This record gives sequence, C-alpha cells and structure tokens, in this order.
Amino acid sequence: MRNDESDGPSSPGLATRSVHAGYDGDPATGAAAVPIHQTTSYTFDDADTAADLYALEREGHIYSRISNPTVEVLEERLASLEGASGAVASASGMAALDSIVLVLAESGDNVVCSTDTYGGTTAYFAKTAARRGIDTRFVPTLEADAYTEDIDEDTAFVHVETVGNPSLVTPDFETIADIAHENGVPLVVDNTFASPALCRPLEHGADVVWESTTKWIHGSGTTVGGVVADGGSFDWGAHGYDEVAGPNDAYHDVDFSRDFADAPLAAAVRYRSTRSLGNQQSPVDAWETLQGLETLPLRIEKHCENAAIVADYLADHDDVAWVTYPGLESHPTHDNAATYLADYGSMIAFGLEGAADSDSDDAHGGYEAGKRFCESVQVAQFLANIGDAKTLVIHPASTTHGQLTPEEQADAGVTPDLVRLSVGIEDPEDVLADLEQAIESATTPAGGE
Repeated sequence: MRNDESDGPSSPGLATRSVHAGYDGDPATGAAAVPIHQTTSYTFDDADTAADLYALEREGHIYSRISNPTVEVLEERLASLEGASGAVASASGMAALDSIVLVLAESGDNVVCSTDTYGGTTAYFAKTAARRGIDTRFVPTLEADAYTEDIDEDTAFVHVETVGNPSLVTPDFETIADIAHENGVPLVVDNTFASPALCRPLEHGADVVWESTTKWIHGSGTTVGGVVADGGSFDWGAHGYDEVAGPNDAYHDVDFSRDFADAPLAAAVRYRSTRSLGNQQSPVDAWETLQGLETLPLRIEKHCENAAIVADYLADHDDVAWVTYPGLESHPTHDNAATYLADYGSMIAFGLEGAADSDSDDAHGGYEAGKRFCESVQVAQFLANIGDAKTLVIHPASTTHGQLTPEEQADAGVTPDLVRLSVGIEDPEDVLADLEQAIESATTPAGGE
C-alpha cells in the first residue's frame, strides 16, 4: 500500500496501533488480552463519588449504556487509527450517524449531502431525518459549486463518503472542507469504504468521521458495530452548536466544549445520544471487533492486491459492459483516489452485457444479468455486506438501493445493471474462476450454449 504507516519519528505505525493502542494490560489481573467486562453497572465508592460521576465532574463508569471498559479500549484504538481526539462506539454504523444527527441538527435545520451515498444513508436522511423536521439537500458529489449554493444559515453539516457506495467516487475532501468551513459548518465523512487503513479524512479537513465497523475494521462478517470519531478542532461555540458548546440543558453546569475540550463532540455523542438513544456498542461486540482490528492492515493489503487483479480481469472481459474501480486510470476520480487513499480499496462495480433473449426493459438486459450473476456465484457469496474476508456480491438496483426512485438511484450512481463486488482475501485464482463461471451463466441465453 502507498502509505506511510507512521505519523512521525516517535509515533507507532498503523499496524502497531491496530494491536496495542488503548490497552496496556489489566492492572487488576495482569491480563494481557482485553477482558470482556460483561456488566451493566459499576459500584460507587461512596455517595459523593456517585454524585460527581453523574454530574460529569469525575471520570469513571456509571452504566454500560454510556461507557464500558471493554468498549473504551475499542474507542481509544479507533481514535488512534483515525487521528481523532476521541471516539464513541455504537451498535451499528447507522447508529453512529443517528448519534451525530441528534447532536448537530434539530427541526428546521438542513444537511447538505453528496449524492454518491449508501442507500441506507440516503433513506435515513430523506425519510427518517425528515420526520424530525430536518431537510436534506442532495448535491452532485464532485460539483464544488453545488455545496456552496445549498449551504445556508440553517445548514447543520455537510456529509460525504470517502468512497461513494456503490459508485466508488472519491470527493475532493480539502475543497469541500474549505467550503464548509467558510460557511461555519463541519464536514462529516463516512469512512466505511476506506477504513483508517486507507484514508484518514481528519487529516484532509474533515471534522467528524463515522464508520460501520462491521465491514473491514472487523472483517469477518460476524459482528455489527459503528463508531463516531471527533477531530477535536472545529469551533462549535463560534458557530452556534448549543448541544456541544455552552450550558447544556441535560446537565447542570456542563459545557462539553469547556469540560471536554479535546473532544467535545465525542462527549456530546456519548452523554446526549448514546445515553438517550441506547444505541451503544455491547462489550462482547466491542471485544469481537478488537480481534478483527488487530489484523486490519494485513487484511487490507490482501484485499487491495486481489481487487486490482479482479479489476484488470473484468476490464478485459468481453461480456463485461463496463467496470468501475478507483485504481483504473479510466475512473473519473482516479486522481482524487490517488491523492487521498493509501491504496484503491477492494470495492468494484461493473455491469454485464446481458443475455440476448432477456425481456428486461434496459437495452442490454443488464438488470436481469446482474441478478443472475449474483445467483450464480459459488466461491463469492450473495448477501448484504461488504468488507468481509470472503468475496461478496449484490445487485444494488434490486436490493440496497431498491427503495429509491429511478432518479434517486441514478443520482447515487446506481445503474440497473450495476453489480457491487467486495473482493475478499481468498486465492485470486479461485475468485477469478468463480467470476468466470458466474458471468457465463448470467450472459448465456436460456437453453443456449
């Protein structure tokens, strides 16, 4: 991978931090591995200590809906990898997004969001946030002027993805961050498709990062989770974010920007969002995620190596109508990906020519061919996930983005024939053989040879 794994001459590298950050042994038992603290609550030494903890005047654990020692290790490790001042783990990636929205936006506000966005995120902003009186203005991801035009005095934040799902578009973070900051709003980035192993958006002007840890960070398709990472540099008080700066209505004499100055947004998410929404990560899930996180750099390297091989194969295949992969020079944001990513990731999108006898409305029968391809794989698995050690496929137009209108699908870069491919860490020869037989099955006319 094209990354410098150290932040400086005395800073541990990415691989070292993936294994060690946030934990230096258990002082009570000497346990070298992170223990699972499967508890709801924590005993108080005395009444004054309990009162101080509830008033946020003393550090410590009260209830595992707010914080937990096992989860805390995961939070500190992910904060280290993202270059963040603080982090809060949540029950899922969508829970992380919801926690951010609860703190930063209220009825009457709006969010400016790039169109190249995961269908679940688009649906959340368009359908769920809208029920809370929050408007979302979707703008073309690569058109800087569109962000400028749609941001106004009621904009809560700007939202983009590191690598668009499933279009694989990488925005110009620094330009968008400058636009957001000129208008006094933070840039929030979904870093799921890259993970901190490939990109750290906080280094490129972002203020808040969130991710689904379910994907590459855990990497085995067993554990759902999310995280919010706070860059710690945005001046919340200067721009009227009452939940983060100034006296907080939920806590007497608490100002997160004053009392948690290093990471005030993380504190607000913890004490206002997860405490109220109950969308915290469980100790067992945090422990499971820590196991996967230790091998993140190793897995990402293999993911990227395999994806480059698969992308070249698809680009040269006669039955493949088109292929999108940030590592191909033909990709519209190849230069941005080369600038912001340590490598090009393991996501590929492509479309098939389709069988000649298809009765699909689209010209090449690609919609039906895409579905048949997903039904035909044998090594790869047809399911709703990405970032697994296994190669995964799905047909977004009929699944992940199926609830969007054709116009919304088009805005998100989802064509009827698009197949989303998450390349795993298997032997590449076996992946290629599986793709070959699945393509043949999908593009051969029924009853044909």
